[in-house]
Amino acid sequence: MILIADSGSTKTDWCLIRNSGNDLYFKSEGYNPYFSTKSDMIQSIRNSISVHVDPLEISKLHFYGAGCEADKIEVMTEVLSSVFSSCKQLNAQVDLLAAARGLLGRKPGFAAILGTGTNTCIYDGVNITKNIDSLGFILGDEGSGGAIGKRILSDYLRNKMPLSVCVQFEKVYKLSAEEIIHQVYVEPMPNRFCAQFAKFLNHPGVDADYSYKLVKASFGQFFENLVSCYPNYTEYTFNCVGSIAYHFKSILLEVLDEFNMAPGLIVPSLIAELVDYHQTCVIFEYKYLALGKRNQ
Repeated sequence: MILIADSGSTKTDWCLIRNSGNDLYFKSEGYNPYFSTKSDMIQSIRNSISVHVDPLEISKLHFYGAGCEADKIEVMTEVLSSVFSSCKQLNAQVDLLAAARGLLGRKPGFAAILGTGTNTCIYDGVNITKNIDSLGFILGDEGSGGAIGKRILSDYLRNKMPLSVCVQFEKVYKLSAEEIIHQVYVEPMPNRFCAQFAKFLNHPGVDADYSYKLVKASFGQFFENLVSCYPNYTEYTFNCVGSIAYHFKSILLEVLDEFNMAPGLIVPSLIAELVDYHQTCVIFEYKYLALGKRNQ
């Protein structure tokens, strides 16, 4: 059986491709080697997978993950090998490649992620050819849920929220300033903690003008500091995956127009598209091998 995973810092979408054709889709928490220990990831993945299938039955695994950059692929590979010890073909790659493959298939173009974190690239239909580093949760990730959440928390702690929004925030979350500071600076997964507050902007009773201005400013920074830094970026359509891009799509489209970039595919997730991509690869490999044998 083949297992495909698209993992962000908050959640992971999985698909188990069975020989019977009855594919199984499920979710688990997200895994980012920059924020989680190997032991925690091993335990979580093992617990999540064992509910659906014996990990020892997996013969091929394609894992795309946030934080699976060059210096962390080995860590993620060790984690996955511990869980899927019988897997004959195990590939751990950055989630940005999943975005490119899912959004563009084998066509060249621009691909982005706007979820808990953010990332962008130019893709030639096979490989990522250019990537401007998002710099992660602390130094960058403009436009992401983490960045939006940080701004919300900052406004709350500095009394910069409109009074009605502040009252609503306290009603929903009941967090003291001390608890917020502790979660951000002491507890693990501060990016996930901050990103959870982005959904507050769509909460009933929250001032629409405050939400609009905050999100639009964040998307503006995303385009100014990342997207517009790609040479000839306006020649591409804007293709993006992620909950932030999808749930604030109307504002995102406004910013796209201001930066003279045409919209492409904007979706909350793309595990189904990744499954199609890899199934097509299998068919292509099978035909290629069959053709080679006939020519021998």
